[in-house]
Amino acid sequence: MTATTDSPTPADDRAGWVSVDDVETLVGLVGEPIPRVRDKTRPALTEVDRDWLRASPFCVLATTSADGRCDASPKGDPAGRLVHVIDDRTIAIAERPGNRRVDGYRNIVENPFVGLVFVIPGRGDTLRVNGRARLVSDAPFFDEMTVKGHRPILAVVVDVEEVFFHCSKAFLRSQLWKPETWQPDALVPRRAVLAHRHEPTGMTLEQLDDYYGPAYEEKLYG
Repeated sequence: MTATTDSPTPADDRAGWVSVDDVETLVGLVGEPIPRVRDKTRPALTEVDRDWLRASPFCVLATTSADGRCDASPKGDPAGRLVHVIDDRTIAIAERPGNRRVDGYRNIVENPFVGLVFVIPGRGDTLRVNGRARLVSDAPFFDEMTVKGHRPILAVVVDVEEVFFHCSKAFLRSQLWKPETWQPDALVPRRAVLAHRHEPTGMTLEQLDDYYGPAYEEKLYG
């Protein structure tokens, strides 16, 4: 039987796979980083890092549970409101109204280590921050993270351990910022259809189209 993208790979097809199970084999395949890449991490934010965080409206927060289960969650706010810099070794990211799954926050309660990737639209390079996080339900700096009159529900406060810039190869390969390559509805149906097919909403497609229509954006902060 021929495997398709809609079905698991048959066990027989995995017979020719060559696994990489140790660091020595991995390094033998990809090589060692050059010194300027290996040694580029910084233990604290510089002024240009602060500028980047002020310009970034989007990041991905990666977390891991106590038993090693991973989660990567997107976070977004207007540039200048996504991140609050407390000092050169501490940043905070606001939590806004969402789906209430809080998978990443459950992980942080169990395991504080986090990784963050901050994106500036149109830029291929990114800023990466690794550190230890904790959840804060209120603090005076919440006032500075207010958007459209709404303070954060809570904040993820990250004690910075590593900061470094990441090159643009992934964005160049994906052509992510080239609008002429964008085909958002070419292969995947609109959000309402996905919810109707795959989520136990109890709503009709018409109701879901209405839910994900213009009013959806109006409810982002309250």
